[in-house]
Formats: sequence, C-alpha cells, structure tokens
Amino acid sequence: MIPDYQSLMRPVLECAKGEPRKISDVVEEISDRLGLTNEERQQLLPSSKQTTITNRVHWARSYMKQAGLVRNVKRGWYELTERGRSVLNDPSISLDAKYLSQFDEFQEFKSRGKASNDDEVAGDENETPAKTPDENLQAAHKNLEAALAANLLDYVRSASPMFFESLIVDLLIAMGYGGTSEEAGRALGQSGDNGVDGVIDQDPLGVDQIYLQAKRYGASNSVGPGEIRDFYGALSIKKATKGIFVTTSHFTGASSQTARDLGSRILLIDGPQLAKLMIKYNIGCRDKDVLHIKQIDENYFDESAE
Repeated sequence: MIPDYQSLMRPVLECAKGEPRKISDVVEEISDRLGLTNEERQQLLPSSKQTTITNRVHWARSYMKQAGLVRNVKRGWYELTERGRSVLNDPSISLDAKYLSQFDEFQEFKSRGKASNDDEVAGDENETPAKTPDENLQAAHKNLEAALAANLLDYVRSASPMFFESLIVDLLIAMGYGGTSEEAGRALGQSGDNGVDGVIDQDPLGVDQIYLQAKRYGASNSVGPGEIRDFYGALSIKKATKGIFVTTSHFTGASSQTARDLGSRILLIDGPQLAKLMIKYNIGCRDKDVLHIKQIDENYFDESAE
C-alpha cells in the first residue's frame, strides 16, 4: 500500500541525510524500502500523467521545503538544511503538515495558497489534509463528473423515445462511426423497423451497417436475455453482422452472457457507460470552465545547465 504524502516526509529526509539526492532516485529508493509491487509503482493518478508514489514523494519534499527542512540545490536535486537535520535526528517528532505549521515560512506559504474570504470553505483550520493538492483536485473533478453523469441520465430518461434514439445516433457519429457523411446515421422513429431503432453506415456507400437498439428504462429496470435474443433476431432479418444495444438502466448477468453466447455480434452499453461516453464526446453537455494546472519548470531555473 502506498503511504500518504505526510507519511513519506521522514523517509524523504532520511534518503538525503548524507548528501544531496536526486528526487527521482529517492522515489525508487523509497519504493524499494516500502516493498511496493510493480502494480503499485505504476499506479497513476486519475489524470494518468504521473505515478501516485512520485506525486506523493514530490509533495512531501515540496512541503518540507516550504517549512525550511530541505532546499533545492539544482534541478531535481535537494539537500537537508540544519533544521531538517535536527528534525531527522529526533525520532520522537511526528513529522506531518501539522508539525510543519509551527514554522513561520510554512504559515506564510499556507496563507499565500488560501482562497479569498469569499471563496474560502469553512472547516477546521488545524485539520491535517490526507491527500496532496493534485489528489484533491482529481477527486473533486471525479465528484463533479459523477454528479453530471447522474443528471445526464435523468434528462435522458425524461426525454421521448424518439429523442433518445436520435441521441444514440449523435453519440456514435461523434465517436467516429459512419465517417463524415451527414446521412451516416439515422434514427428510425417510433415505428421502428423490425425491432431496430437506428442505423449507422460504416462506409460512404452504406454497404456495411451497424444497427441500434435503444431502451430508455428507469434505473430500477433491467434488460433481460429475451430482449437480447429479440435484437439478435432483428439483426438476422437485416443480415447484419453488428449491433449495439443501449439502455439507460443496466443489463442482467443473463443478458450479458446471452450477448457473449451469440458470438459478440452485439455490443452492450448500459446507463453508466452511456453517461461517460456522453461526457467524453460532449453530447448533451459542454465545457464550462477550463483549468490550466501549472508546475515549476526546473529547467528554467537551472543556472548550471549549459
């Protein structure tokens, strides 16, 4: 298990007790010391930009730097200060963000990072954060997307069946099915066509087609194996090789097994997956704000570089 960034503060100090250390080497040394598995070493933040262990080691160093326990000596390297050595030599000290708060430099750092009074969230000022700022930001983004996904499904379930069928066609075209032709996808309307709700052309001439089945169900309902078999029968009538079955609810285990038993001709998309795809391809939603997350460019400040 990967410790939180505060639990990594003392190991980060210990790794540099003899001489300046390169932070990337420290990440590997601490990973070895903790006995992290390959899976744990490769575990990424939700952003998929950086490993979790690297992120937490970097934040441990960064926070201790703000408190005057370490200092950067050149790009990617750090060393202990006298204050840092004093802390390292006292094993009774519980080194965490709360301990760092006693130092004026760290208090100044915290005050610079606080939101304005209008935006500040009420809470215990002495509460010690368990996650790094990156992890908090990713968690907040995940919560926002979860709420958006739930709202999207509510809107879709309250729409008409015809609108839902058109939505599925719009989504698949946005995903790249049907190429660029405006006539590549079409809903067939309330009357349907032998159990088919829509069709997507996979080539400009419409020689190869994907047929759609759309079930706008409530969250408590489910799609059973009988409906999968009925759709398979409709595909056989059309002599189609591929079909996509979309629902706003979920598929039972038996229906999923039925789809597999029919030779993977039918792709199943349930409500949660539908909402994720709508968010990814901006169907029924749009970008509200774009946040640019910056980080220090250590190359710029490396005066020793040639």
